Amino acid sequence: MANSATKQSKTDAKIHAPQAAETDAEVTSPPPGKRRSLPKLLLLLTLLFAAAGGGAWYMLQDRQPAAALKPGSAKAVSAKPASTKPPVFVNLDPFTVNLQLDGASPQYLQAGLALKVTDADFADAIKLHMPEIRNRVLLLLSGKKAGEISTPEGKKTLSAELSREIVQPLAGRVQAQGLDSVLFTSFVIQ
Repeated sequence: MANSATKQSKTDAKIHAPQAAETDAEVTSPPPGKRRSLPKLLLLLTLLFAAAGGGAWYMLQDRQPAAALKPGSAKAVSAKPASTKPPVFVNLDPFTVNLQLDGASPQYLQAGLALKVTDADFADAIKLHMPEIRNRVLLLLSGKKAGEISTPEGKKTLSAELSREIVQPLAGRVQAQGLDSVLFTSFVIQ
């Protein structure tokens, strides 16, 4: 009898064991696609935001050429420091001159100039020596031919020549580096 009771309980255990295993599997196992994809999604979003932030940081950085970063290099020494003062502009009255003959008919140049200077002291020095500066500019402009100054390269060359002529009367009185550039506000050749 003990044998038949033991056999009966073993049979019942075999019949009910798979059902219990199935119930435990349903409760403890995650749904096939949802829980496994959530950590992957979080990891992917974290990497995406990190890459976007790194890219934004890289793009917003002030990048300088490698030569400017090396102390003692030629470019690092010649680079001008950023000026904290706003520039000062000195407008000159327009110049009208006869140009050298380039063809059969005479040609005229009407040019307006503005000088970009570093500080008000240099602007005052320019105003003080204005008659001499205007004379030098008129002589330089009237010695040019229309073909020489009608191209962009010719205008750049003329601007550099004007800069030298304007600074020359001021040499020794004020710092010669006070003139940043000569700008054309109008330029008409007829």
